[in-house]
Amino acid sequence: MKLLTYATSEAPNSPKLGALLGEVVIDLQEARTWAQGARCLPAEELPNSMLELIHRDEHTWTYTRSLLDCLEGEDTCRLKGAHRSPVGLPMDRVILYPPLARPMGMRDFFAFEEHVANVNAIRNRSVPEEWYKFPVFYYTNTNCIFGPGEAIPCPSYTQALDYELEAAAVIGKPGINIPADHAGEHIFGYTIFNDWSARDIQRLEMQVGLGPAKGKDFASSLGPWIVTPDELADRLTERPGVYDLKMTARVNGVERSRGNLKDLHYSFYEMIARASSNAWLLPGEVLGSGTVGSGCLLELTRGEGPWLQAGDLVELEIEHLGSLVNQIGKPRNPA
Repeated sequence: MKLLTYATSEAPNSPKLGALLGEVVIDLQEARTWAQGARCLPAEELPNSMLELIHRDEHTWTYTRSLLDCLEGEDTCRLKGAHRSPVGLPMDRVILYPPLARPMGMRDFFAFEEHVANVNAIRNRSVPEEWYKFPVFYYTNTNCIFGPGEAIPCPSYTQALDYELEAAAVIGKPGINIPADHAGEHIFGYTIFNDWSARDIQRLEMQVGLGPAKGKDFASSLGPWIVTPDELADRLTERPGVYDLKMTARVNGVERSRGNLKDLHYSFYEMIARASSNAWLLPGEVLGSGTVGSGCLLELTRGEGPWLQAGDLVELEIEHLGSLVNQIGKPRNPA
């Protein structure tokens, strides 16, 4: 399934839970009532938000999948639910929100060796031995989440705004001390993650020996939807939980970065094992992969820029996960 949060152009401030079927956005509540009337499925209740859906059990997830199966081959834009609203909406009639507007928590890992090596080379260092011992992460801000198409306000304190091309796993089941070989049972789905970065501020913070903090916490983009693992089964590699998915970043239509998710040194399963060591992972938490090799301007320009400017259009694309597009807005004025 490709699950999303959206609003209609008629009610832009009333987000709904939906799914993508082909090129059409499905209103799951209207689809549920249509299916009952058509006697495709028995009466079932569905939650109204992504976080509520994630907190439900396998039964609800299976029901949602069965609902979409019932709609395969139907002209969903002509079907009506109990409220006489269409079951399906063309993409140009909807506004996509972040699939998770308020994640329960966000950890961003540092899991691609090429990126780690490139960043350290800029500082005339080799990859620290400790990096090969376990996957490391930092916590980022769950209160500054942006979705597809939203403008990213540039912080007033930076002159070095950068994108980061990443994937993320969304936790679906709680757990603590989760073994890596059972971690797949805890993943609800995957999405694209842009970890926007103020490189000049990040550099100063990390010289102190702590961070990043203000260099990262002003914006994170997620979307355009959450893709459940069954959709990616044919792209699995021989490594458990690692997928062969091309990753691309474009700025103003020009390709700047290209990589592949299969190049992870640490799999999402290993990240989950590390994150859950003596700490609970809860449904709705997000784990970022870290930047794929060459997946940011810091690497491409060896830290010299040029950096992103107001008006620049940044598109991150990952095979089977979609395309996440944001434009850089004007600097946000200090309070």
